[in-house]
Amino acid sequence: MKQHFPLKNMQQEKRIYKGRIFFAIFVVAIFLLLLICRYAYLQIVHYDDFTTASDKNRIRLQPLAPARGYIYDRNGVLLADNYPVFTATLSRADVNDIDDTITRLIPILGLTQDDVDRFKSRVKTARKTERLAIKLNLTEADIAKFSEVKYAFPGVKIETQMTRYYPHGELFAHVIGYVGRINDKELKSIDKDLYAGTNLIGKIGVEKSYEDLLHGTPGYESVEADAHGNVLRNLGRQNPARGNDLYLSLDYGLQTIAAQQLADRRGAIVAMDPRTGEILALVSSPSFNPNLFVTGISSKDYSGLRDNLDQPLYNRAVQGAYPPGSTIKPMFGLGGIHYGLVDWSTAISDPGYFSLPGDSHRFRDHKKTGHGSVNMHKAQIVSCDTYFYVLSYRMGIEKMNDWMRQFGFGEKTGVDLPSESTGLYPSPEWKMRTRKSKWLKGETISVSIGQGAFTSTPLQLAMATAITANKGSHVTPHVLRETKGAKKFSVHNAPDGKINFNGTEQDWINMHAAMVDVIQSGTGRGIKGGLQYSIAGKTGTAQVKSIAQGKRYNEAALSSRQWDHGLFVGFAPADNPEIAIAVVWENGKHGGSAAQLARPIFDYWLVTRKKNPLRPASHQVSGGLMTAGIKPGELPSNSIATTTTPNSQAASTPVASSVPASTPVVPTAAAQPADGVTE
Repeated sequence: MKQHFPLKNMQQEKRIYKGRIFFAIFVVAIFLLLLICRYAYLQIVHYDDFTTASDKNRIRLQPLAPARGYIYDRNGVLLADNYPVFTATLSRADVNDIDDTITRLIPILGLTQDDVDRFKSRVKTARKTERLAIKLNLTEADIAKFSEVKYAFPGVKIETQMTRYYPHGELFAHVIGYVGRINDKELKSIDKDLYAGTNLIGKIGVEKSYEDLLHGTPGYESVEADAHGNVLRNLGRQNPARGNDLYLSLDYGLQTIAAQQLADRRGAIVAMDPRTGEILALVSSPSFNPNLFVTGISSKDYSGLRDNLDQPLYNRAVQGAYPPGSTIKPMFGLGGIHYGLVDWSTAISDPGYFSLPGDSHRFRDHKKTGHGSVNMHKAQIVSCDTYFYVLSYRMGIEKMNDWMRQFGFGEKTGVDLPSESTGLYPSPEWKMRTRKSKWLKGETISVSIGQGAFTSTPLQLAMATAITANKGSHVTPHVLRETKGAKKFSVHNAPDGKINFNGTEQDWINMHAAMVDVIQSGTGRGIKGGLQYSIAGKTGTAQVKSIAQGKRYNEAALSSRQWDHGLFVGFAPADNPEIAIAVVWENGKHGGSAAQLARPIFDYWLVTRKKNPLRPASHQVSGGLMTAGIKPGELPSNSIATTTTPNSQAASTPVASSVPASTPVVPTAAAQPADGVTE
């Protein structure tokens, strides 16, 4: 039997179809409503938030580093210049994997491990939008290699930045100092807003002391960038403010003459204006080229400086502690007058030695047979040790300490240079604290002639000499004479106190006369020939190797580094002092030798300078350009061009190589001498 199937139920199918249509419309409507709500949420409720975020991706605020202030000598000779270098920089906002990018850049830019470590340290504290320097002072080869693969490094580009250049190299290295890359320790202490976009900071010398004045204030530039960090257009900028220019009290000509005297010798020379405290010259020899430190000194170059037996990184003028020898006898003699223990007529009989009561030990005079009857005036001229042995026995170490500290011994001078040494003026308290033993009377005798534990820096000797020249008016040594720029800073160029002295002005005059006779007929007479002015001076000798009691000094049996140090202090003209000088010649044998080094310095300042001042071969201060034996516009071998960045305030010229690393190693102190020295 045939089976019959029912016909289609059109009504039922319509209902099913309509149901599906309504369901689909409902679903679409729901999703459309959700989309509209989301759109309203983004475009209305959080419009301001997302607009700001979008602008941050598109519009960036880039810091503009300020140009560093220039440093000049007292006559306008440029001592520290700025010049442009090419620098590889990276934007954190445009690089997803910084470590991978730096790793791939190592062979292209020739990055060292130090370069990588310094960059990674800076990344940790930098802002998201800040551009960070990867390598400074790129060579032509570096730029050429990077240009070929630039497309593979979004967010990395080559920029022109300003860096430091010292046109006179070694001549002013210890006093001007140098700048170097900001290290981890400095990153923790500096104002990151103030140093935004800056890679360099003062490390030593004037560059460090006056960092706040020299640095300036950064500016900012608003730019529109694409997804790869490429700048599409500039939207506005606030220009940076260049740091203050510094005018120092140093004189280029005097510094040159002083450096020539110490050429191939170890030692230091400090020249001051006793009327103001201005430092006219400050030389430590040997020296070093500060340009090596500016963009990162190589390990090989730094090791060569650090391990050099002559310690060129060590600033002997400010940090060197030497036994001052007989140079302190004028100051010490005035102490005897201050305490009423002697006057100008007080005389002693010098048999060539002195013994403490009840003690057979003889403290020798440098003249074996003695000087006979000696008063204060003669004691200065012939540098009679025995006279000061007797005076120290009468005075005692406590009074000696109180008196000599007024001249700055055992204390920092307050000079505006970093890392100054205090030297040491010993006392019973000091010995008990440091050596856990009592003071011996024999130690007082050694201290009286600038020996024993007594040490002084050349700068302290110069200041003490200036105070003596001023008849007791105290001056603080300083190298800054004037500053020009947005930041205000005052300099005190005058005496700032008076030492406590119970004598009269005539006592000062008498001491000046004795010091003049030191030059005319005493231990410094070797420099009196042809003088057109009067010098008041005092020679000194400091033993490096001790000599046992009863033994004789045999120079031939000693190596040159065991020879005595030669010292000299003096001021001129004696009746109206314009310059005070301290000279320390390491292993220079005797004070007379050091005096020979001082004479050309006096001559230049008081005679030659007024007729024909010494200036650099090429001198131009306008626009920040200074060359010395280098043609204007000429760049060093590792430079590319002379174009400057838009934010640079001035152009410059050449450069040398790289820059700083760590702190110089201080050489060990010389062996403390025994009693008695040869003047």
